[in-house]
Amino acid sequence: MKAIRRFTVRPVLPEPLRPLHDLARNLRWSWHTETRELFRAADPEGWRPADADPVRLLGSLSAGRLTELAGDAEYLGRLAAASADLAEYLDGPRWYQEQRAAGAELPSGIAYFSPEFGVTAALPQYSGGLGILAGDHLKAASDLGVPLIGVGLLYRHGYFRQTLSREGWQQEHYPVLDPNELPLDLVREADGAPARVVLALPGGRSLHACIWLARVGRVPLLLLDSDVEENAPGERDVTDRLYGGGSDHRLLQEMLLGIGGVRAVRTWCRLTGTPEPEVFHTNEGHAGFLGLERIRELIPTGLDFDAALEVVRAGTVFTTHTPVPAGIDRFDRGLVARHFGDEGELPGVPVEKILPLGTETYPGGEPELFNMAVMGLRLAQRANGVSTLHGAVSREMFSGLWPGFDPAEVPITSVTNGVHAPTWVAPEVFRLGAGQVGEGRAHQVLAGGPVDGEPSEQRTGTPRRWDAVTGIGDQEIWDLRRDLRGQLVAEVRRRLYASWRRRGAGTAELGWIDGVLDPDILTIGFARRVPSYKRLTLMLRDRDRLRELLLHPTHPIQIVVAGKAHPADDGGKRLVQELVRFADDPRVRHRIVFLPDYGMGMAQKLYPGCDVWLNNPLRPLEACGTSGMKAALNGCLNLSVRDGWWDEWFDPDFGWEIPTADGSAVDEDRRDELESNALYALIEDRVAPRFYDRGAEGLPDRWIEMVRSTLVNLGPKVLAGRMVREYVERLYAPAAQARRALEPQVARDLAAWKARVRAAWRGVSVDHVETVTGDAAGGSAELGATLALRVRIALGGLEPDDVEVQVVAGRVDSGDAIADAQTFPLKPAGGQDLEDRWLYEGPLTPDRTGPYGYTVRVLPAHRLLATSAELGLVALPTEATGEGGGVLMR
Repeated sequence: MKAIRRFTVRPVLPEPLRPLHDLARNLRWSWHTETRELFRAADPEGWRPADADPVRLLGSLSAGRLTELAGDAEYLGRLAAASADLAEYLDGPRWYQEQRAAGAELPSGIAYFSPEFGVTAALPQYSGGLGILAGDHLKAASDLGVPLIGVGLLYRHGYFRQTLSREGWQQEHYPVLDPNELPLDLVREADGAPARVVLALPGGRSLHACIWLARVGRVPLLLLDSDVEENAPGERDVTDRLYGGGSDHRLLQEMLLGIGGVRAVRTWCRLTGTPEPEVFHTNEGHAGFLGLERIRELIPTGLDFDAALEVVRAGTVFTTHTPVPAGIDRFDRGLVARHFGDEGELPGVPVEKILPLGTETYPGGEPELFNMAVMGLRLAQRANGVSTLHGAVSREMFSGLWPGFDPAEVPITSVTNGVHAPTWVAPEVFRLGAGQVGEGRAHQVLAGGPVDGEPSEQRTGTPRRWDAVTGIGDQEIWDLRRDLRGQLVAEVRRRLYASWRRRGAGTAELGWIDGVLDPDILTIGFARRVPSYKRLTLMLRDRDRLRELLLHPTHPIQIVVAGKAHPADDGGKRLVQELVRFADDPRVRHRIVFLPDYGMGMAQKLYPGCDVWLNNPLRPLEACGTSGMKAALNGCLNLSVRDGWWDEWFDPDFGWEIPTADGSAVDEDRRDELESNALYALIEDRVAPRFYDRGAEGLPDRWIEMVRSTLVNLGPKVLAGRMVREYVERLYAPAAQARRALEPQVARDLAAWKARVRAAWRGVSVDHVETVTGDAAGGSAELGATLALRVRIALGGLEPDDVEVQVVAGRVDSGDAIADAQTFPLKPAGGQDLEDRWLYEGPLTPDRTGPYGYTVRVLPAHRLLATSAELGLVALPTEATGEGGGVLMR
C-alpha cells in the first residue's frame, strides 16, 4: 500500500548525545576521519563508507542503541573531543586570518557561484569534475579560513543514477531527494518563516525559491529550491534535475542561480550579520546573470548602467572550465530578451544594454545567440582558465573579444586546479604519513596551509613537501599498495555482483565474480564523464592487442573503468555499451570491469586502489583533469596524454606521457590509431615491466621509488589549498582592492572616460615610425646596439594621458610575425604639430640575434584598468605608413 503523504521524523537524541546533531549537520565529517569513526562506532553495521550519511544513520538508530551510547563513557569522551575540535575549527584563526593580521588587504567576503557542488555522496548535487572541483574549493577555503559563501541550486533529482541493461546500455534513474533527509537546514526569517527569493517572469508570473543551508566546515553553502507551494507546476520543476530540460528550462535555472543567488546571499548576510561579499566568483558561465542583478542593485543608488557595470566588473572573477565552444551554454537572444526588462526580471536595466553583453561579436560568432561565457568575461575584470595549457587554449578561443591583440595578451590568466587531500587521501595513506610527521602536522600538510613550527619565511603559502615520506621503508609502501589494491578488488566484486543482479542475472550464473581481479596484478583505473573527447574506448582500438596485455603470462594487467554519459548523449551511451560488451567477454571479464553509477563514494575507493591512472583525451580538450591528481595523492602513477595539469607537471618520476598526434595533419581516425598504438606500447614495454621488475628483496624497487616521488614532489602541487591561496592572492585580493577604489563618482568618471575613448578611437593612428639613430635602416644592427625611435601619433582628440604608446619587439618568423614579444614604452617628446599629431620617442635595444622585428602600437591607459587590453582597443601602423618590417640582427 502506498502512502499518500510523506514526512520526515527526526530522532530525539538523549542530552549526552546532543553534540552528534551538530557534528552530523556540518559536512566537515566527510573529510574528518575522527568524526567519521565516531559515527561508524555508533552503528558499525549501518555505516557504509561509500555512501555514508550521519543524518540518515542517526535517524535509523533505535532508542535502545541511543540509550546505550548515552551511557558509554568511552564513547562520550570521544564525542566531547570531536565536538571541541569542531568548535575550534569553526572559530579559531587560520591562514586567512593570519594574513589579514599581518596587513594583507584581503576581501571581507567572497561569494562563489557554481551550478553543482560535489561535497559528499550524501549530498548528490554534482555530475562530474566541475562539481567536485567546486566542492573541493569550498572545503579548502574552509580549512584556510577564507570567508567564502557558496551558492548553488538544490536539484530534487540530483543528476541521475546509472544502471546497465542486460545488453550493456546505460539506463538513467532519478530518485526523489527529500531535503529534510539530507544534511541541510532551511534558512528562516527571524519570525521562523522560510526565507524566500522571488524572480519575475514574463506574463506576470513569478518564480519563488526557498534557501537550504549546507554547512561545509566554516563555509555556508546556500542552495535554492523552486519546489515550493507558491509556484505553479512549471515553476516548481525549475530545480528538478542538474543539466536537464531544454533551453527555456536551462535559462530559468541560470537566472535563478545568478539573480536569485545574489538575493539569497543578501538574505543570508542580513539574517546572520555576515559581511557582504566584496568579490563574486562565477565558476563557469551558468551563474553569469549574477552580474546583472548587482547592476540592478546599484542603479537606484544614482549610478547609470555603465557606471554600475564598472563597479560590478571590478569585483568579479570569472573561471572558464571548457576548452570547446560546444561546452558553453548559448541561448536565443529573443528568449533572453523576453525574460528581462520592465515586463520581466531586472526592471530598470535596459534590455538593449543586457543583450550586447552576451553577443558573439567576433569572426565565426553567431550574433543571434546569447553566449553565457562571453557575458561572464564581459562582466568580470579578472578571468582564468584551470591549468596553464587551458589558459592558453582559452586565450585563443576567446581572442575574438580582444581584436588586434595576440592571443598571448588576451587577459585570461590561469590557476591550475587542485584537489582536497583530506577528502581524497585514503585513511591508510594518511596513517602511513602521519606515522612519520605526526597527525597534527599531517592534517596541516594535506590542508595546504602553513605548518606549525616552520620558519615564518616558509609560511607564505608555498606548497608543502611531505619530505618525511622519504623515510618510509620500501616494504611498508609496497604493503600499503597491496592492501589498497586488495580493498579495491573486494569493492569491485561487490559492485559488479550488484550490477549483474540489476541486469537480470541469477545468483547461479555469477560465481565467476569471485575470481574477478587479483590483488597482485598491475591495476589501471579509468573513470570520468563520457563525452567523446575523453575517448573512453581508445583502449579498445586494437582488441586483440588489449587482450594480450590483459592476459600476458608474466606481465598481466587489469583495468577498472567507470563513467556516465549525459542522458541526452546517445553517442556517449554507445561508447559505454561498447566497453561493457568487451568487459562481458568470458575470456577477459576477470581482468577488465565496467562499474556503473560512478560517483564520489566509488571514487574514494578507486583512486587509492589503482597502481596507474589512465587519461587519454584529445589534446588539448581536457581543461584540467583532476582525477589523476586524486590518484597521485594516494601513490598512484599517471599514464596520460600531456593535457590539462599533466602538461605542466609531467615528470618521468611521476608516470608516463602518452605521445600525441595533435600537431599532425591527420584525421581523427588516424590520430586515434597512432595514439592507441603508443598507449599499448607504453604499457607493454615500460609500465608493466617496471611493475613486475623485482629487486633483491623481492620488491619492485624502481616502481616504489616512483610512488615515493609522486607523494613527496607531486603531492604538494595538486592540493586544493594551494589553488585557493592562488585565487586569494592573485584574483580575490586584487578584485577587492579594485572594487574599493570605485566610489560612485570614480565609477562615473571611469565609465565616462571609457565612453570618450571608445568614441574617439577611430581617430587614433600610428602615422609615422622612423629610426633616428642606429643602422637598422640598412636591414641589420649589431647585438646590443641602441636604436632611437621616433613615432608620430594621431590621438583623435584624446590627450597623451589617455594612451600608452609601446614598441613591441622580438624574434620574427618568415611571415614577420613577432614571437616572444617584449614591450617598451615610448614617451611624449613634443606637443601637437600642425597636422594634430603627437611626437613620441624612445630607445630600443635588441637582446637577441637573428631575424628581429618591431612594431608600434597605441593602447588606452588608465590607472584603474586591470590590463592594457581590457577595452580591446589597439591602434597599429598600416603597411603604408610604418617602416616597421623585419630588422635583421646578427
